[in-house]
Amino acid sequence: MDAKGKKILIADDEPDILEVLQYNLVREGYEVTTAKDGEDALVKAKSTHPDLIILDIMMPKKSGVEVCEILRTQPVFHDTLILMLTALNDEGFQIKGLESGADDYVNKPVSPKVIVSRVGALLRRSNKESAEKVLKRGNLSIDPTKFEVVVDERQVTLAKKEFELLYLLASRPGRVFLRNEILNQVWGNDVIVGDRTIDVHIRKIRQKLGLDCITTVKGVGYKFVN
Repeated sequence: MDAKGKKILIADDEPDILEVLQYNLVREGYEVTTAKDGEDALVKAKSTHPDLIILDIMMPKKSGVEVCEILRTQPVFHDTLILMLTALNDEGFQIKGLESGADDYVNKPVSPKVIVSRVGALLRRSNKESAEKVLKRGNLSIDPTKFEVVVDERQVTLAKKEFELLYLLASRPGRVFLRNEILNQVWGNDVIVGDRTIDVHIRKIRQKLGLDCITTVKGVGYKFVN
């Protein structure tokens, strides 16, 4: 899995843990942001829109469980991967973390190698599921296995990049995708295209779908709205 461009937020009240995890994940190619407590984690999550969040369960201001529960109530974070860190051996806390919406947990003391491995595994699994999942957004259906888009039982033909762009935006409703993210994920790092290319593709998608489901965030990027 290519880690480049994948964003990770680490929230822990122990500076040493933040430092060592950030160092090891950055070395693997991830973009890493850190937070010192639960409230800081919520602020950073909303500003950076990470692909994966590492949350310590026992944090000041808001626990990892509370942060996870709050994030899962917001559509933009429904598909964000969450990995819990816990120094507690009580199985009940581990279960509580998973029930709050976490995808996995790791016991402290943490091993940087284990964290890097677990992060990679979660992201690979998520990428595989996303690649195979039929998306249903209101009266719109997007099937990546058949390369098929249907609106109100009407089949719509999209060019390959139009399809990939629509699927990317629709996979995370409400999330604003930055222009450089769209370029990297749809066209790749080795292909040189400009912002105008994205604008043209978005316009064509809107025209073909006949739906006002893609919103322009001026000066930032685009987002899919139901």
